[in-house]
Amino acid sequence: MPDAQTRQALNLAVQDLRTRAILLSRDLHANPELALREHRSTGVLQDWLRAEGFTVTPGVAGLPTAFVAEWGAGRPRIAYLVEYDALPGLGHGCGHNLIAAGGVTAASALRRVLGAGTSGTVMVIGTPGEEGAGGKVTELAAGVFDEVDAALMFHPADRTILTRRMLACAHLTIRFHGVAAHAAKNPEAGRNALAAMIQFFVAVDGLRQHVGPDARLHGVITNGGAAANVVPDLTEADFYVRHRTLDEARALADRVRACAEGAALATGTSAELVDAAPAYAHLNSNETLARRFGGYLTELGVAAVPPSPNDPTGSTDAGNVSLVLPTIHPFVQVAPTGTPSHSTALAQAAVSDQAHDAMLCAAEALSTLGADLIAEPALLAAAWAEFEQRG
Repeated sequence: MPDAQTRQALNLAVQDLRTRAILLSRDLHANPELALREHRSTGVLQDWLRAEGFTVTPGVAGLPTAFVAEWGAGRPRIAYLVEYDALPGLGHGCGHNLIAAGGVTAASALRRVLGAGTSGTVMVIGTPGEEGAGGKVTELAAGVFDEVDAALMFHPADRTILTRRMLACAHLTIRFHGVAAHAAKNPEAGRNALAAMIQFFVAVDGLRQHVGPDARLHGVITNGGAAANVVPDLTEADFYVRHRTLDEARALADRVRACAEGAALATGTSAELVDAAPAYAHLNSNETLARRFGGYLTELGVAAVPPSPNDPTGSTDAGNVSLVLPTIHPFVQVAPTGTPSHSTALAQAAVSDQAHDAMLCAAEALSTLGADLIAEPALLAAAWAEFEQRG
């Protein structure tokens, strides 16, 4: 662990950045941008990091709003992951403004304290499109994480949980192709793509009883036809299939595909299912690093509650990263217990004093953990040993 002098220096660095970090969070919150369209947000974050002495490479992995920022040289290479996309209609109802502002604050504080000549590299990886587009998965495939030794981030929530489970997720676009016709004059000449879509949703509802308590099936019709007097020849839906592991999610997606094919057969239409985004893996939290992070949070007055297998949960593309290298994705309380995520209530809480205090505590704990990983080879070795043991 860092000595008392380093701990104090990290605390002072975070406090020195406090006002700027809160202003950054508020700015991102006031200017929400959807997945893979975060052009303003990524520019603001990159400007911050350049001003703090990082070398920034924009547009990595072929994603215009992705970036990698680096300071230092050599190993270990410690990456802070930042997300900054918002939700349609809700803005930052998932609190990504806090992830982004807290992440760059953690990296900047660590950079300030380490000083020139340190052996090790501090990285910030800008990961766009977490809300359904899978920016991290694309970055993984492009090699962005190939030389990373540990990946660190936090996520806002209504409770502090260090190793919360997250479900794997397959994200599908479902289309039915029919034949258009006048709905009153000659409906017999048509083949109703909307009827097929409705039958599909009914079939999925019949499937729910038989998928187990850990599975989640949900979607919306994004195109149900254009006019009531025209038999729809094309309908579309956006659909999520979630389960405990990636293999289970993919197997369940095959059953959902069968529901679509059955609906098409029943209505004389054809079904088309395509991946709307890369599949998200389940989260493999590194407990060695999460415990160290949690200890620092406790010292800052933030107490964690034990994880529960019965906790309702969602998915994250950080899961894919966690299957490749030691990763933490702890949840930190920024709102009253019971505040639902992806909600107006969470969006409002994401710019509260409570949220910003929690963000800065998370930033200090993350920066201290980063200092540990650079100064303590044994800690990084233990994290990798756990990772390899868990497969």
